[in-house]
Amino acid sequence: YINKSFITTEGKYISVQVNGEEIKQITFGKEKKVYPIRTSFGLNILEVDNDGVRVIEASCPDKLDVKFGKINKVGQAIICMPNRLVIQIKSRQNNDLDVVN
Repeated sequence: YINKSFITTEGKYISVQVNGEEIKQITFGKEKKVYPIRTSFGLNILEVDNDGVRVIEASCPDKLDVKFGKINKVGQAIICMPNRLVIQIKSRQNNDLDVVN
């Protein structure tokens, strides 16, 4: 028996934040999709499918976000400092995950 809650993308979404502000929410899908995120800080191109999200191209000099690879678990993030971009996997059922005491 495999607990699918760890591998399913149901109830998860991708939060795209620039300069600390969420600018886009992307849902996972069976088809591979490409999302260009163009801001005044630079360009990052995201590739999203059922297996996760990754940056496939970026205008930053070090390309650390591209080298980071794919993420797909809640709480994981890809960060591009030069472009002030954070790509984070979030849960739609985060009632007790994000509690701040």
